[in-house]
Amino acid sequence: MDQPRRLIALAFALAASGLTGNLARATDAGLTRPQAYARAAALEALGRKLFFDPSLSASGQMACATCHDPAHGFSPANELAVQRGGQDRRQPGLRAVPSLTYLQAVPPFTEHYYDSDDEGDASVDNGPTGGLTWDGRMDRGRDQAAVPLLSPFEMANGTAAAVVLRARQAGYDADLAAIYGADGLADTDKTFAALTHALEVYEQSWRDFYPYSSKYDAYLAGRIALTPQEARGLRLFEDPQKGNCASCHISRRGNDGTPPQFTDYGFIALGLPRNAAIPANADPAWHDLGLCGPLRADLAGRAEYCGLFRTPSLRNVALRKSFFHNGLVHSLREAVAFYVERDTQPEKWFPSGRDGRVHKFDDLPAQFLTNVNREPPFGGKPGDRPALSAAEIGDIVAFLGTLTDGYAPPAR
Repeated sequence: MDQPRRLIALAFALAASGLTGNLARATDAGLTRPQAYARAAALEALGRKLFFDPSLSASGQMACATCHDPAHGFSPANELAVQRGGQDRRQPGLRAVPSLTYLQAVPPFTEHYYDSDDEGDASVDNGPTGGLTWDGRMDRGRDQAAVPLLSPFEMANGTAAAVVLRARQAGYDADLAAIYGADGLADTDKTFAALTHALEVYEQSWRDFYPYSSKYDAYLAGRIALTPQEARGLRLFEDPQKGNCASCHISRRGNDGTPPQFTDYGFIALGLPRNAAIPANADPAWHDLGLCGPLRADLAGRAEYCGLFRTPSLRNVALRKSFFHNGLVHSLREAVAFYVERDTQPEKWFPSGRDGRVHKFDDLPAQFLTNVNREPPFGGKPGDRPALSAAEIGDIVAFLGTLTDGYAPPAR
């Protein structure tokens, strides 16, 4: 990692640990600069241990890493559409588990996001943007970390007190006391906050979660060249009339030189088919509507938001085993194909009725169909030629493979 990015990474780690800016806050708290850095390192080390420890779950078998496998870009190692957890590890979730990589720069959720002057026209309202999770309902990593700890279909603790009890029984008293002081252990709320804080700091570790060590990063730095197929894929990825992927998955450096995150952090309704592999979908009256519920409650009733989910980063996407918020497909090639076949070959993706008519967008109630995105590469009529050929889909998939971290350039 080059020096500017090391400094950026350090800034994110300090921000997560609560030691931001010029460390004045650390000084005010009675910490010297070395002590402040040592505290951040201790928080990261504690968070790492917590992340991989299944004893924090009600079943004793589920850790954060169970669903967020480092070998798969901190996403699931299996192809299940949703993961199972709970006290007996049999309770199915409602959505596919997202990756935890490259979340360090996600802005807080806002309904009205304006680009900064150095990125575009600041007068353009980009609409709902930011926040963590598929529906952006959490802004801070510590709040996001609390979700699986308490969720009935994940680690199933139910209460903060249950999490604290399991952590103390697992032997974390010494770690917590060394960072926060022994007096804090008597306060359940403070101890729970300390645990989620440590997880937040670990998930800001650049070595694990945003190393910028992909082949594409080496290409942007001028150290290597893409293969002809990868270069074709990049051109198609950025071409507004072909893949048009970069309209949401930004692929160029910022004007300030920051690496591309491959997301605009915005929300979009893709019109995905209903996935029968999600047990909740067996109830025809149940719908996952993203921004407007059911997991997010503050925007319930906002019809214009129903069916919208946050655009994830595509970094490390080739390591995933399932794709989209409902885990619909299990190959990257099929995920790319959906964009160009949804409207031109709907019979491949959506069910047909007894009359032979294809029922498009079967996972959205009729009143929300106007929310479905229809910009390229979507569009066209059944039977039209898709915006991408089979070979071009293969080129884009080859390019997406360059976004996997851990690339080692060939020796010169």
